[in-house]
Amino acid sequence: MYTTIIKSNLTAVINSQGAELISLKNNLNQREYVWEGHPDFWAKQSPVLFPIVGTLKNNSYIYQNKKYNLQRHGFARDRNFEIIHRTDQEVIFSLQANDETFKMYPFDFELQIGYVLDGMQLTVSYKIINKTADVMPFSIGAHPAFALPERFSSYVLEFENDKTLLTYLLKNDLVSDTTLLIPTQNKQLPLSYDLFDNDALIFKNLQSRKVTILESGNPLLHLCFDDFPHFGIWTKRDAPFICLEPWLGYADLSNTSGEFVNKEALQFIKPKSNFNCAFSIEIL
Repeated sequence: MYTTIIKSNLTAVINSQGAELISLKNNLNQREYVWEGHPDFWAKQSPVLFPIVGTLKNNSYIYQNKKYNLQRHGFARDRNFEIIHRTDQEVIFSLQANDETFKMYPFDFELQIGYVLDGMQLTVSYKIINKTADVMPFSIGAHPAFALPERFSSYVLEFENDKTLLTYLLKNDLVSDTTLLIPTQNKQLPLSYDLFDNDALIFKNLQSRKVTILESGNPLLHLCFDDFPHFGIWTKRDAPFICLEPWLGYADLSNTSGEFVNKEALQFIKPKSNFNCAFSIEIL
């Protein structure tokens, strides 16, 4: 089921499967900012990554001496959410733990994903509720793909604070200890498919909390992510999109022990408590 929210000059459409943003359109010029999801390149558009970000070693982890299997980026992106609040310009979706999720992730949780339009900005919020009497470990991340209809080389990413970018290379989908320093030009990174020959760019400690996409030198949109210290950038060769991914967590390290609570960059929620974070997309 698709849900549409409208405010002023922006319209957003969200799919209840995964509570996934599938359209963000400027009503003045009808420009679409979200990748269309063509399966020739990548069938997703803006999935939520929960309760893990990235890949676990052997797609599994150990918690309290029990082994659990969990596929890349977790299960929330493939689940149907229900709407618990809606107005013309705002909607909140909810996913509750159930017998199927307990097999993969043994915690009683609720994940709420909110979308609200204000002027030319869409804010996406996450609220993770721990309903158990135990501390609940988790990761969460966003994976929005932005449509780039012009030549890929026409686009530049501008970083708020980073003059150089330290990326950790992936090996077999896991974060290795090999790093690569990518220089910017006055905090700007011209886009090239060659940047992604080793898959995604992984930043454990990006200094910026805002990244701007420029198209032929003109600012197109801001992605603001104050609550997210980790970041990913990804595309596929010849694909007309770029994914800018605010994360709280990332894939397992190559030398991980597999013990979930020892996973690097994992987050924890106290019993009967909740965790909130948000990012925003501002159309320029």
